[in-house]
Amino acid sequence: MEFTHLDNQGRVQMVDISAKLPTIRQAIAEGRVYMQSNTFEKICDQTAKKGNVLETARIAGIMAAKNTSGLIPLCHPINLTNVWIDFTLESQTPTIKITAGAEVSAPTGVEMEALTAVAVAALTIYDMCKSYDRGMTISGIVVVKKSGGKSGEYIKC
Repeated sequence: MEFTHLDNQGRVQMVDISAKLPTIRQAIAEGRVYMQSNTFEKICDQTAKKGNVLETARIAGIMAAKNTSGLIPLCHPINLTNVWIDFTLESQTPTIKITAGAEVSAPTGVEMEALTAVAVAALTIYDMCKSYDRGMTISGIVVVKKSGGKSGEYIKC
């Protein structure tokens, strides 16, 4: 297996994408925040003392996607054309499922941007509710779909 982030002397390098043509690329990632029922209720009825948890998490996730290259070493800076975040409230567990998508026309993919959006949205939920529930768990952050580029489409089964 060849590691693309290492040169022939084993030194770390950014992958050279200058010869690649831009294509429309999309990625969708998801993750979940598990919490106590009373915490879930405060989020749902917007009574958390720090304000609207989900809308704050949405803004944080979008901002994080836009700044991914500053957070992840060797990640290319790209001009995102779209980032979106949705929340699914799963009262039986109680869980908040976070789904984020990112799109670009570029010579490199947007998987890292979608993953970063989910991660930071989840961290924001934790931060805004930790005074109620320090046992919240963030898990299952994964790419569920990607399209575009040489490797084509991927859909997680």
